[in-house]
Amino acid sequence: MRLSLTPLIIAISFMFAGATAAMDKENTLYIDLKDGRVVIEMRPDLAPKHVAQIKKLAREGKYDGVVFHRVIDGFMAQTGDPDGTGMGGMGDKLPAEFSKEPHVRGAVSMARTNDPNSARSQFFIVFKDSNFLDGQYTVWGKVTSGMEFVDKIKKGAPGSGAVSAPADKMIKVQVAADAKN
Repeated sequence: MRLSLTPLIIAISFMFAGATAAMDKENTLYIDLKDGRVVIEMRPDLAPKHVAQIKKLAREGKYDGVVFHRVIDGFMAQTGDPDGTGMGGMGDKLPAEFSKEPHVRGAVSMARTNDPNSARSQFFIVFKDSNFLDGQYTVWGKVTSGMEFVDKIKKGAPGSGAVSAPADKMIKVQVAADAKN
């Protein structure tokens, strides 16, 4: 009986290919929530200015302790406002970096006002495919693990999504390259 190693070699190749892609720690973001860690692959190829600002704010500790102020069940969880009201922001206003990247489950995209060039620090993670947002908001990343923890974020009021106190928060946000654990 002769065994073929080809399927095993192909499987190992795919495992290493996936591990190599996950090793870009400079473009990986960790968000620690009450239920566990969310890992986001940041996409500077899609939105270089947005990724740079997210990394800068994370490295300055600006996202630590910031609440999810708007969470609409079956749609998205929004955070990044230091005031927790949805009216504030941190950092410079960013020019829109719209792409063809779809708003599928786990996509991470910037919140903004009616002005496409008004994004600063607020972002949202979509719970389910939301293609009606495509081309109108800047996608800068995708959750690669921990989406089950995003699903557990406290939901807001029906309609508005406003979250009553105490809202869930981002305990710690860090670029993986800087992470101690």
